[in-house]
Amino acid sequence: MKFAWIAGRHIDATTARANDAKVSTLEFRRSFDVAAAFVGLTVCAPVLAAAMVAVWFSDGGAPLFFQARVGKDGLPFRLVKLRTMVVGTGRCGTNSTAADDPRLTRVGRWLRANKLDELPQLWNILVGDMALVGPRPQIESEVQRYTEAERGLLALRPGMTDFASIVFADESAILRYSDDPDRDYDLLIRPWKSGLGLYYVTVRSVGLDLALIVLTIAVCVWRPLGLRGLSWLLRRLDAPDDLVMVARRDQPLRAVTPPIPLSAPVSWP
Repeated sequence: MKFAWIAGRHIDATTARANDAKVSTLEFRRSFDVAAAFVGLTVCAPVLAAAMVAVWFSDGGAPLFFQARVGKDGLPFRLVKLRTMVVGTGRCGTNSTAADDPRLTRVGRWLRANKLDELPQLWNILVGDMALVGPRPQIESEVQRYTEAERGLLALRPGMTDFASIVFADESAILRYSDDPDRDYDLLIRPWKSGLGLYYVTVRSVGLDLALIVLTIAVCVWRPLGLRGLSWLLRRLDAPDDLVMVARRDQPLRAVTPPIPLSAPVSWP
C-alpha cells in the first residue's frame, strides 16, 4: 500500500526496508539497538530503582505502567513506562497529557518533565518491540484515526526518539492551560509530528540515527542547542522548508490539518 507523498517520493513498507539496506543490514541495526538498550538499562539501573521507589512511596501504587501500543505493521505490544498518574486514571480522561493535567502525581510531573518516565522502554527495545530511533508508538484509538498518509509511520519499528521527539520534547508545556488538550494536540502538534515522522522514514540511516541520539541528549541538556542542531541537520538532508522551520521552534505553532501537506507550504507569521 502506498502511504504518502513526501519530498516527491511514495512511502510504503518496501521503501522503508530499501532505505535500511542502503546503509546496513537489519541484523546490524538490531544488534546495535540490543547492545545500546542493555548498556542503557545497566547504567540507568540505579536511577530507575530510585525512581520506582519514589513512585511507590508517593501513593503506594505500582511504579510501572503498561499500556497497549501499536507497533510495526500495526502489530500491538505492551509499552512499559514509569507510572506518572494517579492509580486508576490511566484509562479515563484525555489521551493527550498537559503539564497541568490533574491526573499527574507530584513525582510523576517531575519524571515527565525530565523524560525519566520513558527509561523503562529500553526493555521494549531489548525484547524487539521498539528501536532506539523511530516514530513514537501510539495507542490503538489514535492509530485508527490515522490518515492514509500517516499509516506510513507503521512501516518501521517505533522508537524512543526521532525528529518529532526532539522538536516536541515540551509537548506537555505546549498543552498547558488548554481547555481541550486532545483538540489542540490534533491541530498544533500531530500534523508536524506526522510530517517529521514520515520524512524520517524516507531518509532513515544508521548515521542519521546516531545523530538523532546525540541531538536527543543535547536537547535534554540545553534545548536551544539541540533544536539548532536538528534544524541544521534537516537542512543538510534537504528537508522541506516547513519542517526545517518548525524544528527551530522560534515561531508560534500554526494549526493545520494532519498530516502536513509538504507540497503546499504552510504560511508562517
